Amino acid sequence: MMDECIFCRIVSGKIPSQRVYEDGEVLAIRDINPQAPVHLLVLPKAHVASVSDVSKSDTQLIGAIILAATHLAKTEGLEERGFRLVINAGPEGGQTVPHLHVHLLGGRQMRWPPG
Repeated sequence: MMDECIFCRIVSGKIPSQRVYEDGEVLAIRDINPQAPVHLLVLPKAHVASVSDVSKSDTQLIGAIILAATHLAKTEGLEERGFRLVINAGPEGGQTVPHLHVHLLGGRQMRWPPG
């Protein structure tokens, strides 16, 4: 874990968060600045700076993140109407925290194109 990474500090419990899911590899929290009625962040407990940094050895971790996100979509009542998963990468991609995370957004009509 990296002490300067806000998500690593959330994972370790040094910063409080509204946890909605946790297993051995993944933590999901409610976003403090929600952009939809449901806005969760699903992140690996291990520090990975960006989706750009994942490799084939991270296949299980990426699968765990996606499975957690789809499980949460069901538990949040989003499955029938739909939801969006977003991964931002780098400054122009909108990534503001250098720790891989997936945004789960739902509860309203999503627009296209995003951004």
